[in-house]
Amino acid sequence: MPATPLFLNYVDGEMLAGDQIEAVENPATEQECGRFSAYNAAILDRALDSADSAFRAWSTTPLAERIRWMKRLADELEKRRDEVIDLLIAETGKPASNAEYDFGMLTTCLNFFAEEVQRLRGEIIPDVDGAHIHHLVRHPVGVVVGFLAWNFPLLNLGYKLGPALAAGCACIIKPSSATPLATARVGQIMREIGFPRGVVNIVLGRDRKVAERLLTSPIPAMITMIGSTEAGCKLMQTASTTVKRYSLELGGNAPVIVFPDFDVKLAAQRIVDLKLSNSGQVCVSPNRCFVHQSRFDEFLKEAADRMGQYQFGAGRGPEPRMGPMTTGEHLQGQLEKIDRAKAQGARFVRGGRRPPKDTCPVGHYLEPSIAVCDRSIDLAREEIFGPILPVIPFTDSDDVIGWANESRYGLASYVFTNRMDKANECAERLEYGSICINEPYYSVELPHGGLKQSGIGKDCSHLSLEEYFTVKRVTTRKRD
Repeated sequence: MPATPLFLNYVDGEMLAGDQIEAVENPATEQECGRFSAYNAAILDRALDSADSAFRAWSTTPLAERIRWMKRLADELEKRRDEVIDLLIAETGKPASNAEYDFGMLTTCLNFFAEEVQRLRGEIIPDVDGAHIHHLVRHPVGVVVGFLAWNFPLLNLGYKLGPALAAGCACIIKPSSATPLATARVGQIMREIGFPRGVVNIVLGRDRKVAERLLTSPIPAMITMIGSTEAGCKLMQTASTTVKRYSLELGGNAPVIVFPDFDVKLAAQRIVDLKLSNSGQVCVSPNRCFVHQSRFDEFLKEAADRMGQYQFGAGRGPEPRMGPMTTGEHLQGQLEKIDRAKAQGARFVRGGRRPPKDTCPVGHYLEPSIAVCDRSIDLAREEIFGPILPVIPFTDSDDVIGWANESRYGLASYVFTNRMDKANECAERLEYGSICINEPYYSVELPHGGLKQSGIGKDCSHLSLEEYFTVKRVTTRKRD
């Protein structure tokens, strides 16, 4: 059996080894698929110093040159596409199509922000007495530290790397210790092409106490993260040693409302396909599905039929596929949610268990599941982050939009109706950062971020790019 690859920290343009070697498990096989050399305090301190130094040069590098480097990196990644995707599949267990999308979003973000930064414009402010000229100048915010989630390793990297590099910021990226391999390979590629030293640093490790020096250091001007609301609150508390800027994409509890006038089969297919994308491990995954009572049984049948078409594993083919939970711990958490839901009165009409051993002898898999319940149980109130779909009936006398808003989260929401009055009412009243009507739709051109406890700021679009700049006002007295 060949030895698994070992990945090092990419810091100050070099590959650095720490004191300890950590293993990464393939969740589909439960076997080791790679190793990484974990950071220590000295590596993190060097990353901070090198980013601080590199920022001064990168922020003054001509825009055309920054763009060339971003596009060169995207081109070099595309040349190694199959190799990087194979690493991604190994560490996540993703189906091939999902891994290809994950990888593609990294290069898409690099190219998008390289173009979008050229579309930013300055602003002249009129002077009330005519004696001055006032204009606004954007300046890169500084060193950015990014903590990434494990569900979409390279997409998450692209969301942070693209706007940071385009704006002229230097950055330190810490991928999840559960899925660091493909991101570490990006660091290797950056070294191979001679990317400017210190502009990007990728540090690998799971020791949170040691990693806190990235938050408490006076060097970072901005902290960005993709993770849970609880983790985001803890991060801000820890980082409050100095004034910093935050861009945080946090927890979600996305509602779906299916009104009786919409095609139930089409709604069920679109909802299930998004629900089972990445095995439900998606921040915008449908989490509470409200279906009108008159179409309820029909919806359950169509949703169960669509779930039944999914196969497990990372293979390629026309049939839809679903991968495993990323870790055994996460799978156990899903099983505990199911047990608690049953105890609280939920009725599972599909799934609710691990697949039979003859279907999946190994791997952290969970059957796609449908639970009929009411909105009071924990399953309908907490973010699930797995392939479990709670379905809740409503009638014309119910304020279903009010029900959908019964959450501290406000990331994404979905509505299915052909009636413009219902669509407009939902768009007006739903307290969510994204409201998709009749089809879930996401793209790098569209802002992604939440309201309420779902975070601060935006990923994607020009709004994300703006967060990596600060604005200076320059006033010039006209000649006397």
